[in-house]
Amino acid sequence: MDLNQILIWTVCISCVALLMRAKQLSSSAQTGWAIVSGAILLVLGVMILIYPQKAGYSGGLLWCLFVFLPLLGYRHIQQLMSQEQYLQAANQAAFWRWFHPADGWWEQPKILKALAFAQQGELNSAINILKRYQNQNHTLSWLATALVYRMNSQWEELLTWIQQSLPEKVLVSSPDLVMFYLRSLGETGDINKLLQEFPRWKKVVASGGNLRLNLVQMIILAFCGETESVAQLFHHSLRKYPASVRDFWVVTAEMAGGNQAVASSQLLALQKAHPALQKAIKWRLEHGCTQAETTLTPESWQIIQHIKIQLAQEMKYGGALNFSTNKAVATYGLIAINCLIFVWETVAGGNEDEETLYRLGALVPSVVWEGEWWRLLSAAFLHYGILHLSMNMLGLYFLGAYVESTLGIGRYLISYFFSGIGSMLVVTLVAIFTNAPPQITVGASGAIMGMVGALAAILLKGWVIDKAPLAAQRLRSVMFIIGLQTVFDLSNPQVSFLGHISGLVLGFAIASLFVFLLPKSKA
Repeated sequence: MDLNQILIWTVCISCVALLMRAKQLSSSAQTGWAIVSGAILLVLGVMILIYPQKAGYSGGLLWCLFVFLPLLGYRHIQQLMSQEQYLQAANQAAFWRWFHPADGWWEQPKILKALAFAQQGELNSAINILKRYQNQNHTLSWLATALVYRMNSQWEELLTWIQQSLPEKVLVSSPDLVMFYLRSLGETGDINKLLQEFPRWKKVVASGGNLRLNLVQMIILAFCGETESVAQLFHHSLRKYPASVRDFWVVTAEMAGGNQAVASSQLLALQKAHPALQKAIKWRLEHGCTQAETTLTPESWQIIQHIKIQLAQEMKYGGALNFSTNKAVATYGLIAINCLIFVWETVAGGNEDEETLYRLGALVPSVVWEGEWWRLLSAAFLHYGILHLSMNMLGLYFLGAYVESTLGIGRYLISYFFSGIGSMLVVTLVAIFTNAPPQITVGASGAIMGMVGALAAILLKGWVIDKAPLAAQRLRSVMFIIGLQTVFDLSNPQVSFLGHISGLVLGFAIASLFVFLLPKSKA
């Protein structure tokens, strides 16, 4: 398989996935990505008809410019915003909006600049920017109005404006406005109404991404006095928020939990250190927090418990199919070993030279059958060309960190080598007993498909035992990936379907043994 074919597959899968994802996003974030994905697929389809040899390169270039790079840029902007580095985020947004002018990206730098002014204590400058967008009949104008209220900590006025002036169809389309609405209920002390409204609006908030959903859940838990859960969220999914924001909400939770005197002194200290929080802290000191223990109804407590269970499941299964920022010593070590051996291949005679690969330990079934069993291991660390290595190491990085963090280093390595060596053994045995023609086999694909199988086992346990909806959702995504991989393998004779499917089954089997029958001790 050449690079052109790989690019065709990559573009098709990515754009179709983005179209499917766009249906789940708020309506304000659907149009741009749907148009971009559809246009790229259309161009790719036309190129396949008229110039198939270059179709992948054309589609890949468009995909890189208008999907991959803007998504990376948007993710970086979100990280800067979570760290409240609004000026840097505004500069980034001013650049990336040229690659994606829909979905509010064009106006985003000005909104972020207003937030930067507010952060520096220049509220008048911030409000002047936002007022330019008020009284305009689109979502941005409503958001600008809400931000003005928020910057001045005018929570009562914000709540009244939302309830009396904001059309519900606008609220439904904007996760940010829903977040302001829910927070205003907490700020004004109506925490039972806050908990009653959250299930109704949860889907809208979730359409803005897991970070926003976790932020809203943190706010709810803070107003309900759940100090430990708030701190845990800032340690996990909200860890990139500044310490000042974390401290503000932890103190809020303490105040709502009944620790008024200590919370007030901590707020005063925080107010001196962080001028940007002065208005929020002044509101908190003047209005306090409703005491959760004496105010919440039994139904409200049930909703809190449900939120805490959902967050525990998010922490456990949310890392699946996401690029991990956790330390994964074994995964990075395996990637380094594979890359070093690839350099060795290149120096020893060429990474696409079959004689060199054979000499270094490539799998040849008849030779293995004659006694060179060590090739079952060595072949799993050899790769044919830079593209083969890159695809496998990307897959290992994408899957390995989560599987490693879930199983632990020891069980992870057992699963990896069991899948990799086992898949090579299956290829050898089938070739011997079917008298298949001699063929060299190299690559870590069997081991990496074993990680897909291990991931499926972990998520299956989460669905069946823990009853986690998120695990079930991630499991469906894994099954979709397996289906695509199967179609890909069967349509490309150069790819070892047998090696992939056997690695998948072996990885699932060994991981199932670990997660179902031999779970890790909690001690």
